[in-house]
Amino acid sequence: MTAHRRSQAWPWHAGTILAALGVLAPILALMGQAGQGSGAHWGHLLQFVLPGALVQTLALLGGVGLLAAALGVGAAWLVTAYDFPGRRVLSWALLLPLAVPTYIVAYAYLDILHPIGPVQEAVRALLGYSSPREFRLPDLRNLPGAIVLLSFVLYPYVYLTTRSMFSSQAAHLMESARLLGYGPWSAFRHVALPLARPAIAVGLCLVLLETLNDIGASEFLGIQTLTVAIYTTWVTRSDLAGAAQIALVALALVTVLIAVERHGRRRLRYTGNRRAAPIRPRRLQGASAWLATLLGLAPVVIGFIAPAAYLLALTLERLSAGQGPSPALLRAAGQTLTVSALATAAALAIGLVVAWSRRIMPKARAWHRALPRLATLGYAVPGTVLAIGLLFPLMAAERGLAALRTATGLDPAGLVLLGTPAALALAYVIRFLAIPVGTLEAGLERIPHSMDQAARLLGENVHGMLRRVHLPLLRPALAASALLVFVDAMKELPATLLLRPLNFDTLATWLYAEAARGTYEEGAIAALGIIAAGLLPVILLARLLDRPAT
Repeated sequence: MTAHRRSQAWPWHAGTILAALGVLAPILALMGQAGQGSGAHWGHLLQFVLPGALVQTLALLGGVGLLAAALGVGAAWLVTAYDFPGRRVLSWALLLPLAVPTYIVAYAYLDILHPIGPVQEAVRALLGYSSPREFRLPDLRNLPGAIVLLSFVLYPYVYLTTRSMFSSQAAHLMESARLLGYGPWSAFRHVALPLARPAIAVGLCLVLLETLNDIGASEFLGIQTLTVAIYTTWVTRSDLAGAAQIALVALALVTVLIAVERHGRRRLRYTGNRRAAPIRPRRLQGASAWLATLLGLAPVVIGFIAPAAYLLALTLERLSAGQGPSPALLRAAGQTLTVSALATAAALAIGLVVAWSRRIMPKARAWHRALPRLATLGYAVPGTVLAIGLLFPLMAAERGLAALRTATGLDPAGLVLLGTPAALALAYVIRFLAIPVGTLEAGLERIPHSMDQAARLLGENVHGMLRRVHLPLLRPALAASALLVFVDAMKELPATLLLRPLNFDTLATWLYAEAARGTYEEGAIAALGIIAAGLLPVILLARLLDRPAT
C-alpha cells in the first residue's frame, strides 16, 4: 500500500480504533471498579448472594442448553431428512419463536397457566372440579418451568445453524452409511450428528448467551440468576459496587462459555464437495407422516402460536371494549422508535467504518486485524453487565463536561448523557455493533477486489470508491443490518431497565412494569407490538434459509 493510500485509509482505521476502544471501555471499567471493591463487599457476596445465584444460573444454563439443543437438532433433522405433510411450512415456521422475546413468553404463560386462567379453568371443568382449591396444575414459577419456556423460545438458534449444516451434507455420505448396515437412527448418530457439531456449538453458544442475558423471564418465574442479582443489587439495594462485582462474575462466565465453544470447534475441520447432491428427504407415509407433522408443529405452537394468539385475544378484547392504548403507552412506543432509530443509525455508520477499514487494508498487522473482532465483543456481554460497566465511563464523561462548562462560564448543572436517552442509544450501539459489522463484512466479501482495482485505475480514491462503487452494492446488507439492529434495540430489556432516564419508558420496560403490577391487558398491546416488529427479521431469515433447493 502506497503512502498516499495509507493517508487516505488512516481516518477509517482511526474510526475502527475508536470503535474498539468504545466497546472495551465499559468492560475495562467494570473490571477496574469491581477490583476496587472492598473486601467486605466480596465477603457478603460470597456468603449470601453468589452461591445461590451462581447455582441457579448454572442449572438454568445446563437445562436450557440440553433441551434447546435437543429441540433444535431434532427439528433440523426432521425437516431435512424426511418429507411429510406441512414440511415446507414448518421449515420456516420453526424460526417464529425468535420473534418473541423470552420475557414476553414468560409474561404470557403466567397468565395463560394462572390458577384462574383459561387452561386451568378448562381442565377443572373437564375433570369436574369447581375451584383452584380442589385442583390446580403445578406452578410455573420454578426452575423447571423457566427451563422449558426459555428452551422453546431459544431453540431456533440451534435449529438455524444446524439445519444449514444438515442441508449442505452430501447424500452419498448417508447412502454409504446405509450400505455399511446403519439404520436411519445409527446413520444420523454416527455420520450426520458428528459433522454438524461445529454448527451445534455455535447455536448452543448463542442460546446460552441469550439465557444469561435474560432478566424479565427469570424474574417473573422466580429464578435468582446472576443477571437478576445485578439488577436487584443496584436498583433495590442501591449498591453499585456490589452490582459491579456480581457483573464481573457474570462476565467471567461469558468468557468461559465462549472459550468452551471455541475449544470444542478448534480441531473440527471438514471439507465438502459443493457439487455433491444434498440429502434427499425420505417420504413418510401414514401415521409416521402425521406424527412427524405434530412433532414439528409442537415447538412452534408452544414457542410462538400460543403466546401470540393469547396476547392478540387480550388486545382485541381491550379494543372491542373501547379501551385503546393509553397515552403513556403511545408515548413509550414513540420513545422506543426514536431511541432505536438513533442507535440503528449510529451502529450502521460505525459498522460501515469498521468493515470498510478491514477491506481497504487486508494485509494489516495482527493487532489491526484484531480490531474489528474487538469492536464486536459487546454482543457477547449481557445487557446488565454492559449497563454497569458503561455507567463508570459515562460518569467520568459527565464530570469532564461539567468541568468544561464551568471553565467556559456556563452553568455546570444537569446531566448531558446519563439524564438523556443518549446513554441508552450508546448501550444499544455497543451491544449490537456485531450485527452491522458482520453483515457488511459478508457483503463486501461478495464484491470482487477487481472492482477496487478498476475504480483506482479510473482515479477514485478510497472515499470515492466506497461512495460510488461499494455503497450501491451494499444496499441489501445495509437494509438487513438496519432491520436487525432496530428490532433488537426495541426488544432489549436488561440494559434499558438500568440506563433509561427518569420517566422514560420503552415498550419493553412498559411491559415489564405492567407484568410486575399484574395488569396484563394493557401490557398485551405492548407485547404484541414487539412481536410484530420481531417478525420482520424472522421473515428475512426464513427467506434466506429457504433459498437452497430442498
